[in-house]
Amino acid sequence: MVLSDTDRLTLTDVVRTEGCAMLRVAGKLDVSTEQQLLRRAGDLVDDGRHHLLLDLTALSFCDSRGLNCLLSVNWLCRRLNGSLLLAGVGSRIMELFALTGTRHLFRCFPTPGEAITAVPADLRPPWPPAPHSSPSGA
Repeated sequence: MVLSDTDRLTLTDVVRTEGCAMLRVAGKLDVSTEQQLLRRAGDLVDDGRHHLLLDLTALSFCDSRGLNCLLSVNWLCRRLNGSLLLAGVGSRIMELFALTGTRHLFRCFPTPGEAITAVPADLRPPWPPAPHSSPSGA
């Protein structure tokens, strides 16, 4: 399957600590891209980062497969006494949560900075991250 630019999901590391990581998620989260997010989240959790923050500000589309992906990542983090925190959730995705009755399962914040405050203090990454630096602990 060949993906066009409009079918692409971009995951960008924003900041990391030993127990936490933030990813900027941009593009479409659907059947053609869900495995990409599941693999990255799984790798981060396997490395001990049980608190994941997803900045969804630039996520333009999320369907039922994307929702299942987010639910899977949420389950994985919670199973390991961590958390999945969502920042910048747009109105369309909030509508999807409301229509599916899943809104109560996600911790949503208006901005990444506000989401970071929900991470335990000893695992909290510095915010804002230093410009032009690679994520710490990478």
